[in-house]
Amino acid sequence: MNVPVVIIGTGLAGYNLAREFRKLDGETPLLLITADDGRSYSKPMLSTGFGKNKEADGLSMAEPGAMAEQLKAEVRTHTRVSGIDAGHKRLWIGEESVHYRDLVLAWGAETVRVPMEGDASDAIFPINDLEDYARFRAAAAGRRRVLILGVGLIGCEFANDLILGGYEVDLVAPCEQVMPTLLPPAAATAVQAGLESLGARFHLGPVLTRLSRVDDGLQAHLSDGEVLHCDLVISAIGLRPRVDLAAAAGLEIGRGVVVDRQLKTSHANIYALGDCAEVDGLNLLYVMPLMSCARALAQTLTGTPTVVKYGPMPVTVKTPVCPLVVSPVPKGLEGVWSVEGQGADIKALCHDAHGNLLGYALTGAAVMDKLALNKVLPSLLA
Repeated sequence: MNVPVVIIGTGLAGYNLAREFRKLDGETPLLLITADDGRSYSKPMLSTGFGKNKEADGLSMAEPGAMAEQLKAEVRTHTRVSGIDAGHKRLWIGEESVHYRDLVLAWGAETVRVPMEGDASDAIFPINDLEDYARFRAAAAGRRRVLILGVGLIGCEFANDLILGGYEVDLVAPCEQVMPTLLPPAAATAVQAGLESLGARFHLGPVLTRLSRVDDGLQAHLSDGEVLHCDLVISAIGLRPRVDLAAAAGLEIGRGVVVDRQLKTSHANIYALGDCAEVDGLNLLYVMPLMSCARALAQTLTGTPTVVKYGPMPVTVKTPVCPLVVSPVPKGLEGVWSVEGQGADIKALCHDAHGNLLGYALTGAAVMDKLALNKVLPSLLA
């Protein structure tokens, strides 16, 4: 009996790898295992659903049965892997052992949670997958006031989307600007002003310390003494690569599951890609690097060892009130930012001491310059 290639995870990483693999190999048994319902969807679309008035079913692109047929694969849903026995090339699902030829970890990242005082912690919703989105949509029906924890990329995208969907939005975060790890101040100011023009209210500096139920919804107590009234809370304070199962199996762990340029972990026949993987020191939680990894790993798994290459990896942020494209400065490089433009139209460029472009942040009309700038950006992994 042929031993299957096993992929844990059916998000963008898992399903895209399976598609690329099947383009090259139509015969090797393929097994995908997922803890969720196995529907195919694009995770970036989760922060566009309210503006488009789409239920979770409307964001789903295919049921797991259709994916299994399309990929000539077995897809096991609502199934949790309980352990990995790397030495014997098998994994455990409870008491059941499943042998693999190669194992691919594509199980993503989990939302960071913060401890919260008060009696309403169950009203805090992370939205990290389609099932999370469905739960939040159900809870939001008939409600109007949403508090978002976090003003990073995801928090700002949800703010724009919820307001387009008719909700009132407050955002709370212990920082001085939106997207502090991504944007220089001028670009951040443009995005914040755009969201404020829609009615978003920002509370930058304090943190949420207590969430309590009251007759007409929830009371959110901030660390600076302010009290906000809301009906629901979205937690968008960040993602953490899932590594516990890999660590327990003895794989090397850094920020994510450590892999080389061929996406190999520290153990033979085990690979990782997507949000859970740290590729040559980089843990990039975006779609473009994931797609590059899927194409390269499919080659490796079908007998052509291939290193992954990352060209420039600009990120398009879905804040339509103030369009934004950002190419973060690669880790380990330093430069000086220069800013042109005003108001909503900011062109911020980062150059090194030799005048080489390292990164950019473009807002409003300035996003038109992205194609020209991409041509002179450095590759992240050449």
